[in-house]
Amino acid sequence: MHSLVSPFFGELLGTLVLILFGNGVVAAVNLKQSKGSGGGWIVITTGWAIGVFAGVITARAWGSPDANLNPAITISLAIFTGKYGRVPSFLLAQTLGAIAGATLVWLAYLPHWKVTEDAAIKRQCFCTSPAIRSYASNFLTECIATASLVILAAAMISHRNIPHGLQDGMGQLLAGYIVWGIGLSLGGPTGYAINPARDLGPRIAHAILPVAGKGTSDWAYAWVPVLGPLVGAAAAAWFVRAFGVL
Repeated sequence: MHSLVSPFFGELLGTLVLILFGNGVVAAVNLKQSKGSGGGWIVITTGWAIGVFAGVITARAWGSPDANLNPAITISLAIFTGKYGRVPSFLLAQTLGAIAGATLVWLAYLPHWKVTEDAAIKRQCFCTSPAIRSYASNFLTECIATASLVILAAAMISHRNIPHGLQDGMGQLLAGYIVWGIGLSLGGPTGYAINPARDLGPRIAHAILPVAGKGTSDWAYAWVPVLGPLVGAAAAAWFVRAFGVL
């Protein structure tokens, strides 16, 4: 096996691709003089759904068969299985991959940051922000959305739905559909981080990259898209485990 083909590198590269597609579509829609400018919420949620599919198949090809791409999923799987050994390395790989993916989006749209005056719009191309800032409500939204992700993912592979398991390739595709549906239905209040690495990694990138006219990275809000998904995922994992869905 090639030295770079490993669960760690698979998680890193898969998360990079996820962010490249996901934050890329946000930049396409929001940055001025982009050919995708003004595409709207349907375009953004569709791009993120495709990003999930692309990230999962990339992670699997480069050595991570479970293709978590998300600390919330990693934590929920650890609760399901009782195995926590890979949690620290996966969380590190996912965060590094998210930083790298956000950096590539910045480079891909390099001339557009300068011509886009609104600093908040530019930050949204990296990390989430609430439509109405209410920390308790925003936290609850992220808990609900991420719990939905974990419960639906478990239901998707449950022996009660598919007694003989999913046909190879279907799980990756269905994961994209689940994230698409969550974005359409529950993404309005907070921009549906549902993934601590997806928000924290690009927020770090926003803070350290020389993005033209970028403004602040809004660290006062940063705890919400990190802790909300972790709490929601843990609660959902215990719920799924209690009912023996898997």
